[in-house]
Amino acid sequence: MLVLSRKRDESIMIGDDIEITVVEVRGETVRLGLTAPKSIAVYRKEVYEAIQRENVAAARSSGQDLSRVAKALRRRKDKGKEEPEGSSSGDA
Repeated sequence: MLVLSRKRDESIMIGDDIEITVVEVRGETVRLGLTAPKSIAVYRKEVYEAIQRENVAAARSSGQDLSRVAKALRRRKDKGKEEPEGSSSGDA
């Protein structure tokens, strides 16, 4: 781990297009400002870890889960075909 010291309004560059600036230091809290391209996702670490856990759980979903979803979608599609052509609800 690289450890750098910075004062308020001083910055650190990561590559050519990511800048981290110390905005405020209050007690043990440091506020940082980040400038990065929109194509780069920036998350607090605890949020990033939660996203990773959700992605792992989603990747573990069984084929049975997908089969149930597909079956429900087919039933929904078939139910829409049951209405005779030319009839529309709400006509008087």
